[in-house]
Amino acid sequence: MRNSCAIRELRLSVCDSIRSVFDNRWVSRREMRPIIDVAKDAGIDVEFLEVYGEYMAKINLNIRKTLGKRKGKLILVTATNPTPAGEGKTTNSIGFSMAFNALGHDAVVTLRQPSLGPVFGVKGGAAGGGKSRVLPFEQINLMFTGDFPAISAAGNLLSAMIDNYIHHDKQPELDVRRTYWPRNVDMNDRALRKTIVGLGGRFDGFPREDRFVITSASEVMAILGLSTDYTDLKERLGKILVGRSEQLKEMFARDLGAEGAMAVILRDALKPNLVQTIEGTPAIIHTGPFANIAHGTSSIIATDIALRLFDYVVIEAGFGADLGAEKFFNIATRAGNFDVDACVIITTIRALKHHGKDDLEKGFPNLEKHVENINNFGVPAVVALNRFPDDTDEEIEQLRKFCEEKGWRMEVSEVFVKGGEGGKAVVEAVIEAIDKRSSKGINYTYDLEDPIKTKILKVAQQIYGADDVDYTTGARGRIRSLEKRGYGKLPICIAKTQFSLSDSRGLRGRPTGFDVEVNGADVSNGAGFIVIYMGNIRLMPGLPEEPAAFGMDVDDDGNISGIF
Repeated sequence: MRNSCAIRELRLSVCDSIRSVFDNRWVSRREMRPIIDVAKDAGIDVEFLEVYGEYMAKINLNIRKTLGKRKGKLILVTATNPTPAGEGKTTNSIGFSMAFNALGHDAVVTLRQPSLGPVFGVKGGAAGGGKSRVLPFEQINLMFTGDFPAISAAGNLLSAMIDNYIHHDKQPELDVRRTYWPRNVDMNDRALRKTIVGLGGRFDGFPREDRFVITSASEVMAILGLSTDYTDLKERLGKILVGRSEQLKEMFARDLGAEGAMAVILRDALKPNLVQTIEGTPAIIHTGPFANIAHGTSSIIATDIALRLFDYVVIEAGFGADLGAEKFFNIATRAGNFDVDACVIITTIRALKHHGKDDLEKGFPNLEKHVENINNFGVPAVVALNRFPDDTDEEIEQLRKFCEEKGWRMEVSEVFVKGGEGGKAVVEAVIEAIDKRSSKGINYTYDLEDPIKTKILKVAQQIYGADDVDYTTGARGRIRSLEKRGYGKLPICIAKTQFSLSDSRGLRGRPTGFDVEVNGADVSNGAGFIVIYMGNIRLMPGLPEEPAAFGMDVDDDGNISGIF
């Protein structure tokens, strides 16, 4: 207990030090622009703006009827395998969009909405930091415009309708042992990973095993992010596989009549959110799937609207290039028919030392693998070092020399302390890389016609650097069943640890001579992909011993502190 208290006091001391430099009240005191003015600068007419207070708004989907074809260049921001604290992709994505604008270009950043689980867990807020954030900071990090509660409610409505179907003995009879659909909540809560519902007697439902996933890992979140309009949304919701009947017939949400009501709940959640950066430039935030257990990027709709309005669109994909970027290329670009014009790979001296076990140079191979992966997709890459105060000039030059020897462009990013000014060098390198790109199009890792195991093997070998793929008996049977039932032509979404190129978080750097193990497979039929499980990955995280929640509070005037 004494050690736990000491750790907590140290955490709070560090939090206080950070807040003394970049206090949220300091951010709140900065003069934010009315969101209507931000929208006008972005070319969004007020008739397509649904305002939430003075500084937030939703973009009505009818705006697409008035916009021309896509004109923008899409810049993907990814990273090396991160440390638990993260390496600053969101902060840098925001900063790069501000840098584009500072250089005279029309640019926007499109981000995922933060999940409450990580906000109160390990990483804290996820709306940038320092002088590179999106505003209003606290509202974005908390409930924002209500999208996450709507997504949770839509998923839980389906759960309620499933249990109601069972309770009233509807036909065909749903097999309670083969009911796949989980409940969801936007919080890290390990106690909900496996539950029993329906206790209390015959009037309280039918007792059965159930489970919860975090909302960011739910299929409804993925569906919302990959839908193109309301018709597509309803079709995808109706295709959700909820279970099988006693006769082993597949049963979908449409068989329960749930898709219409779910779409009603999600009507406003399908509309992207418009806010602003700390420098008053536009930012679009929409959906929030995790990249380690989902597809990990903002919505198709948000990206489409952004590419029609702006010359440069900066989009962030979660975790390292082995997760978010891989899924962005193989899932999102296919669904949205996007090209990627350039990619920025964020790294830090801290992360490289972590992968080198405190030896900076020994951590370079991790960066090397991520650059290779991006280049293999046919997209030029720029390395951006997210500089921390304790990085030495010698360490930075050591990294620069390594990049130069490899023929890579590397620039230092200081957007945390300098805002857009601190990202100009990176942005100029990105523009140069786009101008030099000789051919368009993406080299996908696998063909959709490939068998499921072939897709997995190609990702494992080409992206992770594995030798081979092992399968548990259960996973092998699941994959055979999925192909037999007609799901074999879907893309795959691999759920694995974000901390390693492998499926084991302890293998740092660029491991070699390893196999990965598949221990499960499910179909997200509405989202349109197959989820492959590797290693000890969970769809419901837990809080750490010392969660970020310990450092949060609200004073008598309603000022929130501790979210950063």
